[in-house]
Amino acid sequence: MSWHPLYRSSKFRHVYGKAANKDKCYDCVPITLSVHDNHFCAVNPHFIAVVTECAGGGAFLVIPIHQTGKLDPHYPKICGHKGNVLDIKWNPFNDFVIASCSEDATVKIWDIPKHFLTRNITSPIKELLGHTRRVGLIEWHPTAGNILFSSGYDYKIMIWNLDTEKAVLSNPVKILDLHKDVILSMSFNTDGSLLATACRDRNIRVIDPRAGVVLQEANYKSHRVSKVLFLGSMGKLLSTGTSRWNNRQIALWDQNDLSVPLMEEDLDGSSGILFPFYDSDTHMLYVVGKGDGNIRYYEISPEKPYLNYLMEYRSPLPQKGIGIMPKRGLEVSACEIFRFYKLIPTKGLVQPVSMIVPRRSESYQEDIYPLTTGAQPALTAQEWLHGVNKGPLLVSLRPGSGAVNSLPQFLEPEPFLKTAAPSHSQDWGERIPLEKRQRQSEVQDSRNQLNVEETWLKKEQMRLSNGFDIFECPPPKTENELLQMFYRQQEEIRRLRELVNQRDIQIKQLDLELKNICKDADMC
Repeated sequence: MSWHPLYRSSKFRHVYGKAANKDKCYDCVPITLSVHDNHFCAVNPHFIAVVTECAGGGAFLVIPIHQTGKLDPHYPKICGHKGNVLDIKWNPFNDFVIASCSEDATVKIWDIPKHFLTRNITSPIKELLGHTRRVGLIEWHPTAGNILFSSGYDYKIMIWNLDTEKAVLSNPVKILDLHKDVILSMSFNTDGSLLATACRDRNIRVIDPRAGVVLQEANYKSHRVSKVLFLGSMGKLLSTGTSRWNNRQIALWDQNDLSVPLMEEDLDGSSGILFPFYDSDTHMLYVVGKGDGNIRYYEISPEKPYLNYLMEYRSPLPQKGIGIMPKRGLEVSACEIFRFYKLIPTKGLVQPVSMIVPRRSESYQEDIYPLTTGAQPALTAQEWLHGVNKGPLLVSLRPGSGAVNSLPQFLEPEPFLKTAAPSHSQDWGERIPLEKRQRQSEVQDSRNQLNVEETWLKKEQMRLSNGFDIFECPPPKTENELLQMFYRQQEEIRRLRELVNQRDIQIKQLDLELKNICKDADMC
């Protein structure tokens, strides 16, 4: 009796990693020598930021993303901290604002000029003073604009509202004093209503950050956790750490029941910490080891066995830190679904590594690029602080489908119109913010444009008969003319298919706009 293995059908079975050529890397970068377990790198479609070695305080570099090759030894730095920089994060809704934290117990917000840096930047636009010991982690809220979380070695998590004109903030809007040791990792769920933390006391906690209460806590003795991650909207957590026998290990948890993990898997006996990254669009998990040269990647499924191993990218160059490019900065024409930036201190090199789905067609592959998180906040800071939850605003990565760049400034409060009508329905209509009315008018304009395209498509189809224009040329008489008509027909079919795909994308965008408007109207 023969044994037949059970195969899974997957679009990402053959995903492979492709390292950039030397001329596409960032060379001669003085990467930090700090032993702190962090990424030390942050990337967005405009810049790459790298924590660097600096005498007399902490500093980091901000390099334009297309400025590859050798770096000038005198390249300007961001050097306003008095201690080593431990973490840096770009604002997800503003590509020119970056936050940094340091051993000097401060968090600073920096405004990066749109042109090349010509001198060192030493003055931040905002400084957050609240922690009494060094600050090791910072995280931006995933859906609310200008909300920043910071955690320090004083065992506290502080929530900051940056939507203010003050340059120095000393009073956070909320202090979470729920841990007994140093916090090693923080992760938000999709709408930012829950926060998962990994602590040095080996516990995983799921916290309601606005209420300041622990909803779930895991105290599993055989898994010493170091990093924790929400797996999108699957209702699960993934943690990395070590087993009882000091093997590196990953574990999967139900976020509503942290008593026992759903599964555990030992990887190897190395000592470097494991950094997990999850892509909620493709449901792929990437595990990067500090000091390793390889990158393992898996596919997550909602049913058992949950974790499906795909492949491993191997390299002889060990990484000290890692950065990831947001989805809106990927090269969709090359079927790139993820991009890492490896920090290789032994060579002073920052090397991009692209994860690619092999496809023969050069057209846009909609099945591997679903609607993804955009660069616009779904909520203002005040809305989130007052208890409103909303998922991220989604955009399409199809070229030409719309802007995916982030706002170049902080959000302003929404102006409201004055009420003048006494009736209830008219009063509700007058209270609609100007921005919402503008969005409604944009939706109406998009509908009109869609109707025009549909009318044009119907007329075009009426003019076409068997793939060629009957008003311009007669039917073919020879074999050569028939072949030419056939090629023209294929080209016409391809063009019409592209037009239909663009219409489908516009319909999805209109549906998202209507849902956002309806949610905003319900909150009024």
